[in-house]
Amino acid sequence: MGDYANKAVYVVEGLLCFFILYKIFSARLGRELYIRRIAGLSALDEAVGRATEMGKPMLFVPGLSGLDIIGLQAMSVLSHVTKHAAKYGTRVIVPLADAVLYTVAEEVVKDAYADAGRPEMFDIDDIRYLSGRQFAWASGVIGIIYREQIATVFYFGYFAAEALVLTENGQQAGAIQIAGTTETTQVPFLLASCDYTIIGDEYYATSAYLSREPTLLGSLVGQDWGKILIIAIIILGSITATLALTMPGNAIAHFLQCHFFKFFGGGL
Repeated sequence: MGDYANKAVYVVEGLLCFFILYKIFSARLGRELYIRRIAGLSALDEAVGRATEMGKPMLFVPGLSGLDIIGLQAMSVLSHVTKHAAKYGTRVIVPLADAVLYTVAEEVVKDAYADAGRPEMFDIDDIRYLSGRQFAWASGVIGIIYREQIATVFYFGYFAAEALVLTENGQQAGAIQIAGTTETTQVPFLLASCDYTIIGDEYYATSAYLSREPTLLGSLVGQDWGKILIIAIIILGSITATLALTMPGNAIAHFLQCHFFKFFGGGL
């Protein structure tokens, strides 16, 4: 950073850190922080309730995720879903395509059942490593959907070309489907074939939204303030540049040009 950073970068980064820390401490002191309602996450409990009413198991599909931030976010949602399922005695099956994430998922589900006071519900056979090959794994997932007569399917993680194959079969099986991914190329397919879809930054906000943990909430809201700051700088820069070109003799344009471009002249 030392080769490229300038005064503007230090100031903006300092403000970003301030926003995040301020919001974290505010949340820890008990201040209520607002996060807009995310329909897909609000529907998680509804989906668990539907499977319970039908007396059928649920399927949690973390996609082709490995042990990275996308996979860990999926494990966070899996923990929440499993705790709710345990309250109602509903079974959760987890098919995986990554051997490392398989071991993590096993511990996450076991801990979730224990936290919900139902450790006896944990069945190691419900955590299944199917295959590391994309479509071999997808075929295995589809087989589980039909054989186990799945009532609810959660798709949270990294998905590629197999996404539509999975969700179309889930829809034909009559399962309610909730999906969330960071892969923008797969979002249109998920929107078309799932009941609820979480897109973009919503995927990374799931941990804070579901857990309401003060540190996660404060961090999320602080980052949003940082985004607002950067957007405001971009808008002000556009206005300043436009005025400088269209109204070169205007005093306000001259003032903005001298001070704004002088400070942000090196970029961010």
